[in-house]
Amino acid sequence: MRTKSLLGIVALACASTAAWFGVQHRAQAQDAPAQVVHSPVAAAGPAAEAVERGRYLARAGDCIACHTAQGGQPFAGGLAIDTPFGKIVASNITPDKQTGIGDWSEAEFIRAVKQGVGKHGEYLYPAMPYTAYAKVSDQDLRDIKAYLDTVPAVNNKVDANQLPFPFNIRLLMFGWNLLFFDKTPFKADSTQSVEWNRGAYLVQGLGHCASCHTPKNFLGGDGAALQGGELQGWYAPEISGNAHVGLGGWSVDDIAAYLKNGGNDRSVASGPMAEAVTNSTQYLTQADLRAIGVYLKGFPGSDKTVPAALDAGSESMRLGRQVFLDNCAACHRSNGTGVPAMVSSLSASAGVQQPNPANLLRTILIGSRGAVTESNPTGAAMPNFSWKLSDAEVAAVATYVRNSWGNAADAVTAEQAGKARASLDARPVVTMTATASAH
Repeated sequence: MRTKSLLGIVALACASTAAWFGVQHRAQAQDAPAQVVHSPVAAAGPAAEAVERGRYLARAGDCIACHTAQGGQPFAGGLAIDTPFGKIVASNITPDKQTGIGDWSEAEFIRAVKQGVGKHGEYLYPAMPYTAYAKVSDQDLRDIKAYLDTVPAVNNKVDANQLPFPFNIRLLMFGWNLLFFDKTPFKADSTQSVEWNRGAYLVQGLGHCASCHTPKNFLGGDGAALQGGELQGWYAPEISGNAHVGLGGWSVDDIAAYLKNGGNDRSVASGPMAEAVTNSTQYLTQADLRAIGVYLKGFPGSDKTVPAALDAGSESMRLGRQVFLDNCAACHRSNGTGVPAMVSSLSASAGVQQPNPANLLRTILIGSRGAVTESNPTGAAMPNFSWKLSDAEVAAVATYVRNSWGNAADAVTAEQAGKARASLDARPVVTMTATASAH
């Protein structure tokens, strides 16, 4: 991996050096206007309309999630985002003129969001998903800027990024952009419906779904679109039309309900997706939510070959069944159907059949909490079982869930469970001997 990284760094450096004389010219260039299906609020005109439209669009883009530190003021920045290359600190996007974007012009704002080039010509890192926002229309970005100009100005100078050499050299991003940044503006597909095109615009652009749900290569470039990706200890599942591990088995209404309420009859959002629902998707119109569903269900997915379920009589499956009945059936029910919109159904679940069992292991070991929405103001939670279940038991119950009630997926090993426990710093299992000695 070290050799690959060094080769990648050299490649980026060479690409940057070869194009040195064209850097500033390309950085300053503006993209052609995007062809879009218009947003649900009236087109910008009077200032009040532009602000309200911008408020909606900023929520669709989930700007607040990254640009608000825990316990901080909205949009004032300071959140440190972990990446494989170091920590990137989100900027202050309030209208403060010293530390925010109060003295930015519309053109400078649009260039930063769509091209990844800051006010002073510096290259931004793609933790700010300009690779997706390149699809957003200039008019939508003008409205977002109009809205951000109305939020309270907060004087907050954020900390510097914490990136080791050579990733702290912003000029290398020029080479990265040459390799991985597609600036092509969104163009409606005339062979598809208006609804499908609206969904495509939201998913590809403001929703920046690919930022999490698309796998990345060792330099952070995108792999197969929407086919699942690792993210800060989570696995963002495939969200294509694949019926086994994607959304092919969901209806458009299922997808809309999940994004609106944080859950449906099939699944309940948790982790980063729960945050996205809380901060963003619950505020979208029903028309936009359905448009997203229409687009995703029609998106081509990964290999549709469905594996055979493991033998229910195997030792691992028998142990897993007993662990499930003793610890999980009270909420998820013995048939795995759960409680609609509150406790995830495990039956024919694309989520638990993902090739990477990270989410299932994480949830068993440290628990999870659902999205907080208008329709679900408390956000149901699942307790952790790291204190109670051994690595072998965690692996067995995960394997059982992944191969019961219509599910079929690879077995989970005790080694995988142990690595997950260590990476999550989860509590070791408490034994009777350990409990007695503590007294």
